[in-house]
Amino acid sequence: MLSCQAHRFSLDRSIHYLNCAYMSPLPIPVEEAGIKGILGKRNPHLVSTSDFFETASSVRSLFADLVSAHDASSISILPAVSYGTAIAAKNVTVRPGQNIVLVHEQFPSNVYVWTKLAAERQLTVRIATPALSASGATNKSVAWTHAVLESIDSDTAVVALPTVHWTDGTLLDLVKIGQRAREVGAYLIVDGTQSVGALPFDIRLIQPDALIVAGYKWMMGPYSCGLAYWGERLIGGQPLEENWINRLNSENFASLVDYEERYQPGAVRFDVGEKSNFILLPMLEAALQLLLEWKPARVQTYLSELVRPWVQPIRDLGFVLDDESSRGAHLFGIKLPSGMDPMKLKEDLDSKSVSVSVRGKAIRVAPHVYNDHDDLAAFVDALKNSIAK
Repeated sequence: MLSCQAHRFSLDRSIHYLNCAYMSPLPIPVEEAGIKGILGKRNPHLVSTSDFFETASSVRSLFADLVSAHDASSISILPAVSYGTAIAAKNVTVRPGQNIVLVHEQFPSNVYVWTKLAAERQLTVRIATPALSASGATNKSVAWTHAVLESIDSDTAVVALPTVHWTDGTLLDLVKIGQRAREVGAYLIVDGTQSVGALPFDIRLIQPDALIVAGYKWMMGPYSCGLAYWGERLIGGQPLEENWINRLNSENFASLVDYEERYQPGAVRFDVGEKSNFILLPMLEAALQLLLEWKPARVQTYLSELVRPWVQPIRDLGFVLDDESSRGAHLFGIKLPSGMDPMKLKEDLDSKSVSVSVRGKAIRVAPHVYNDHDDLAAFVDALKNSIAK
């Protein structure tokens, strides 16, 4: 069992931070790696040629281990999810009349690129929207997965989805969806930002054509630094940019004037320019090392045990909280009683030093391993106080 990891963070313990889906705090080892990188820039003569490549290679290997990818060469280093989805959209093979499947209220970075591609290539966009009972009794994960499966047909070119819904943590059965996508020859493009690092993800089981993850949420890393896995159908595609370090033999600085048409092997071709960032990349490396120490399955178990005793007290106050089978333990939405203003509730929670997010007409709660029962107790007490007003 994983114990509370609050000692690995510099969080103000008077603040009950239940908002990792917004942005993670930096673990102390990640913070230290960034400071070391900043200080290293004082003396650039100490930055060696190998420094441009070794940390990047380590990050690829660590991420491949995290998501059970077969080979670190299938991993690329990106600045954002939108960068990765743009690579995917540039390289998928589509024909006029086909369709792209998305889910209702999906995060925009895995939507805009596909709606633009649809407009340019005469495709249609299908938004999978589940039929949920008014009481919320229907298993939402099953309903959302069914809606996606029903939207896929022989004309589907791309299925672009999250691992969990970013507004309320609803789980999608990506194993079933991936199987269906392969049956019709569709690409499966997954945005793992709101789960990878806190929820197990197995490339071997899901078999996506691409998995794209921002590093500043559940991967505990810095902003503007993310990663992607690329499957066989896309790994040989065209990158967004033609930077020098992604070319074959770029390790030999003296010969860079001998221009090279060939790319480095594997997904390195998709790396963003200046991917060797000597501050951010060591931070992401330190974060990945922590995640592999904690293990996503153990994170989920810890959070399940943390949240479970508070589910019924929250429901007793008139809020709607989905069953654990429908959602991640690390991210869940709470629907408000009729007539309650979500922004007013957030103000009340803020006044009690409880940090959550409002998404739509619900509040989104996202605990992590630095949280303990005191944080959940403070959250429930703040809900009670707001109801009593």
